[in-house]
Amino acid sequence: MRGVCYRSSKFRHVYGKPASKEKCYDCVPITCSVHDNHFCAVNPHFIAVVTECAGGGAFLVIPIHQTGKLDPHYPRVCGHRGNVLDIKWSPFDDFVIASCSEDATVKIWDIPKHLLTRNITSARKELLGHARRVGLIEWHPTASNIIFSTAGAKHAGK
Repeated sequence: MRGVCYRSSKFRHVYGKPASKEKCYDCVPITCSVHDNHFCAVNPHFIAVVTECAGGGAFLVIPIHQTGKLDPHYPRVCGHRGNVLDIKWSPFDDFVIASCSEDATVKIWDIPKHLLTRNITSARKELLGHARRVGLIEWHPTASNIIFSTAGAKHAGK
């Protein structure tokens, strides 16, 4: 055939293999309430995972190299009165994370540089102003300490 060009992939003979159990995260309770967003966020030091929590919303912050089975009583970051819907690490500080929730708030959290030994319940900053659940947050990529948040609009009608 004239004019037909086939390009072979340089990845044709690359095969993956599953990681061993010691290099995986096991028994991490993942939330069922995050529908439109991601349930986790990762930076060079930590993996954060939104989880279920009685009486409010919470998420786990696990050091990236702490793999294996997670203790069921592992400390959480908890301080929202509703389910956590989104979490994002600051692009300027690997020890600062933001969360938003069904309770119409955005919270900024300081994460200690060492292993979490107890629940973190007080945020560095609580941002108020939304009338409905806050479903999405995003840090400004080039300006420090600026965060975008969006909430559901009120529906007109009966």
